[in-house]
Amino acid sequence: MHREYLAADQVMATRSLEEARDAVTRVYLPHELVGESEAMDMRLNAVSDQVLTLGYLTYQAETELRMPATEQWYHVNLQMTGETWCSRRDGATEHTPAGARGLVLNPEQATTVRWSADAEQLILKVSRSALESHLADLLGRPVTDVVDFDFGLDLTTAAGRSLVRSVEFLALELERPDGVRDLPLARRQLESYVLTALLHAGRHQYSDALLGREDVARLGRLGPVVRHIEEHADADLTPESLARVACVSVRTLHAAFAEQLGETPMAYVRRVRLGKVRADLLRADPLRTRVTDIAMRWGFFHPSRFSQQYRDQFGELPSVTLQR
Repeated sequence: MHREYLAADQVMATRSLEEARDAVTRVYLPHELVGESEAMDMRLNAVSDQVLTLGYLTYQAETELRMPATEQWYHVNLQMTGETWCSRRDGATEHTPAGARGLVLNPEQATTVRWSADAEQLILKVSRSALESHLADLLGRPVTDVVDFDFGLDLTTAAGRSLVRSVEFLALELERPDGVRDLPLARRQLESYVLTALLHAGRHQYSDALLGREDVARLGRLGPVVRHIEEHADADLTPESLARVACVSVRTLHAAFAEQLGETPMAYVRRVRLGKVRADLLRADPLRTRVTDIAMRWGFFHPSRFSQQYRDQFGELPSVTLQR
């Protein structure tokens, strides 16, 4: 048996299938649990905050979890002992031997995971808004799509090992009486490091951009314009000024944006600025900050129109983001 992390934060220890299912449902997500109660010795320990939940889970019996789409969360399973066999609604499959493979549950995909009797996992539940905002900060541009991680995580690579070490270190710090649990700023910084490690360990559509290998040729003459927008989002940007950056006519600029990005230049500017607003709101103190002040900083001077545009892009009102 592997080390039992977060033992002082026990949520449930049971031999009951129903109690095991209810406990995991409370901490992670609703699901069906199939297995034999006679053999079960389930333990779930977990610590949660607004950004992520970190838990240790074992059933000590062969079990199967049938889970719906996670919707507003990413779930990351790190195999510590034993193994699991996994399938996803889109047909993807994965096998996770201990220390070699992990799993990322996509917010839009239902998943089934079958556990071996000796399987133990460290499991992260990460807020979708927090992860996508963190990625946007790393990239310097908005992220409005689900981060489409590969189903499996390779834990044998340098990035994979770094992810495991960062999660284990977070668990150890949360266990220590004088650790980060009572130091909110330090805890948030450590959690941010875990999110960065996850984004580098998993393969997804933003991986090349994170590593500085984004396909610049794909953007062609728009490359300098996109960089200019991201670096000067608070400036007075117009189609004319952007056309001068690209050394093309305004008509050609519009045609290039429509072909490469499927939107107008100013619609792209608005998306970038909304992403900057979101990043500022997530960092702000809700007791000392007004949404309108941040919105105006990024060029949004009509509160009702701004709120609707923000909600259309992120699925929630800016006041809700500020309270995070």
